[in-house]
Amino acid sequence: MLRIFLKITLGLLVSPLAYAMPENYSVITPQTAIALSWHAFGSTSQAHLDGVTGSLLLDEGNDVHDSISVRIPAATLQASNSLLTYQLQGGLFFDTAHYPSLSFTSSRVVAEGLGHYRIFGLLQVKNVRRAVVLEANMDGDPAAAAEKSVISLRATTVISRAAFNMDKFEAVVDDRISIEIKIRARSSQAG
Repeated sequence: MLRIFLKITLGLLVSPLAYAMPENYSVITPQTAIALSWHAFGSTSQAHLDGVTGSLLLDEGNDVHDSISVRIPAATLQASNSLLTYQLQGGLFFDTAHYPSLSFTSSRVVAEGLGHYRIFGLLQVKNVRRAVVLEANMDGDPAAAAEKSVISLRATTVISRAAFNMDKFEAVVDDRISIEIKIRARSSQAG
């Protein structure tokens, strides 16, 4: 009986110390970017967004607590040429004059091992919020992430532009938009 009591007591004392504490990270804006690509007029078109701000919470001991929240200024959208940039920022697509930012907030982050994560959340573009799933990989050793002051995360997804009320020119522009996100974030404890 005493042996069982000691095991339980030791378990209660040691267990909380065995798990890493949740770590808060802030997005490093100049080192974070979002790339968009789609098929239009028989070739691939591209654009990118900068100025991303936000935060990540990583809990090595319990991925249920992990979360990601980012805001993207829509006016930073730049395409391969000025005419396409003007069209994308205009009322037919992103309408940046009326909707100055895009956002993503995770609802669940699932660690799948070896630095791979599946991130479920809501993407808001213009006045439309839709569920999306991001496939993400942490650069470097994910087990050491709690000990790092800076982490890098790459994520990809594909969305339907029609789902976000951006369905103009559907005869010549594909509905599927591929998104690649590169996030660098610094620990709030990194000083």
